[in-house]
Amino acid sequence: MGEVSSRISLRLASADAPSTNTPQRELADRAAAVDLDAPGIGGPALLQELDELFLAEAVWYHHPAYLSHLNCPVDVHAVAAEAVLAAVNPSVDTYDQSRIGTFLERRLISWIAGRIGYSRGDGIFTSGGTQSNLQALFLAREAALTGTSGPSRAVRQQQLVVLTSPQSHFSIAKAALLLGLRDDAVITVDTDDAGRMDPAALRRVLDEISEDGRVPMAVSATAGTTDRGVIDPLEPLAEICRGQRLWLHVDAAYGCGLLASDRQAHRLAGIDSARSVTLDFHKAWFQPVSSSALVVRDPADLGRGAWHADYLNPAGGAEPNQVDKSLQTTRRFDALKLYATLRGTGVGAVGRAWDDLLDLTQAVHHHVDGHAELQLLAPTDLTTVLFRWQPAGVADQDADALVALVRQVLQESGRVMVAKTVLDSRPCLKLTLLDPETTAEQVSQSLDEVAECARILHRHRAGAPASLAEEVAR
Repeated sequence: MGEVSSRISLRLASADAPSTNTPQRELADRAAAVDLDAPGIGGPALLQELDELFLAEAVWYHHPAYLSHLNCPVDVHAVAAEAVLAAVNPSVDTYDQSRIGTFLERRLISWIAGRIGYSRGDGIFTSGGTQSNLQALFLAREAALTGTSGPSRAVRQQQLVVLTSPQSHFSIAKAALLLGLRDDAVITVDTDDAGRMDPAALRRVLDEISEDGRVPMAVSATAGTTDRGVIDPLEPLAEICRGQRLWLHVDAAYGCGLLASDRQAHRLAGIDSARSVTLDFHKAWFQPVSSSALVVRDPADLGRGAWHADYLNPAGGAEPNQVDKSLQTTRRFDALKLYATLRGTGVGAVGRAWDDLLDLTQAVHHHVDGHAELQLLAPTDLTTVLFRWQPAGVADQDADALVALVRQVLQESGRVMVAKTVLDSRPCLKLTLLDPETTAEQVSQSLDEVAECARILHRHRAGAPASLAEEVAR
């Protein structure tokens, strides 16, 4: 353990780029060449192999030129807790496998429920936002089917629909599929120009589906869309759902970091009216993967998914258990990592980190908006930057064709990592800023590299004689 910690520390300290430029084929060949049937090579040789095979080729989210996905650098206290978990190997499904762990997880859930604004909320830690969203919609389905059974249950289930925005996470539609709803059960609600769900459009859709004999199972709002980083107007949406007794779920996997900030928590106004909330601590609270939670306003809602097994939760048992609340049985004690961060680093520091990230994002937006070759494409409520290289005189089709190429070339170089997506039917580049130690100057330097790479690629596409590989390498 001491040796591997030393090797990790050296790699972290010496990382001068977010990744290496090792070709994809070579990486695949190295993995394929490992003989998993050979005799064990022992600890020292294994650590050397892990260092050279994985650590040397790792993607470092803490590097200022990593600007791609919703990956955050991790709090060192949570890393220490991760080592404790790996060594002890607890499972927090039953009390006799975890004992104090049961109560610590419940304490963490109660605390975060209070941050949301629930007076007596409950919940469970999960593997990620996809599972949290699935469980939320499963509970909503069971609530919608209360009092039905047999053929009438099956008929009613086929009438159920989920309303969400086109910007919601793909896991909402995937959950509907897994829950056995109709292929057209997910109905998208129009958004405003910024990509936020339009409450007036939600009212119109609710009227339309009522006329069609469909039954709204849930409204799924998003507090931090993956691409635009915008927050749906939670208060007016909650008012509509209250008026029609609808289950409002809020996917705050990205935006839940605002709950730690005294300056920014108001951006989530109305989240306390949701019936269920998804939170991803491994996106927004600097936790190692995995650390997510589903929190519900009414603890009784979790009981809709309870399933009894004599060897786990016998009827009438005096011991508390968590398996009644979870889709999983064997389950990691991921709450310990968040506990370590709150106790070692403090919620105030997490909140200030989010203040810094939002300030950084505004500075980067300002830089892109004033750049001679880059176009800022959309506003954000969180830490997303959507942009495109398109100087004056470059046609739309030429700028569009460069998006994937720029991302690919930069990734293969290992120097800068950016993402790509589609906005208003056109491809664009995307930054997601989640390292509070990254400065605006560092991001500006990376953006200059993006612009230079696009410039070279554009010249190459226009038939310039210089070698593309040589130019990019320089």
